Amino acid sequence: MKLLFDQNLSRHLVGRLQGTFPGSTHVTSIDLDTATDEEIWRYAGEHDFIVISKDSDFRQLAFLHGPPPKVVWLRVGNASSDDILATIVEHAPVITHFGASADEAMLAIPTVEN
Repeated sequence: MKLLFDQNLSRHLVGRLQGTFPGSTHVTSIDLDTATDEEIWRYAGEHDFIVISKDSDFRQLAFLHGPPPKVVWLRVGNASSDDILATIVEHAPVITHFGASADEAMLAIPTVEN
């Protein structure tokens, strides 16, 4: 299962998650850093990526178009990259299950209150 990290997430997450989500990439690595959400959406669908983003626009695209692609919407607010990494790792089994599901278009991962 490959994740496509949106511009609003650190590109350094990709390398740190290759063991968990091999083949993942960041929009900047594939020249989509200035692309519209619709262009990213199309690319992800054509290349079997799950979009991972903090941007609610992808949530709206998931409801409008349905899969593919699927969207993981990180509702983590102004979290550090380390906190985002920990959240993704913690939810990796849920993300993997979501990716294998045929019916679901969007997975929201909420902020965990301390």
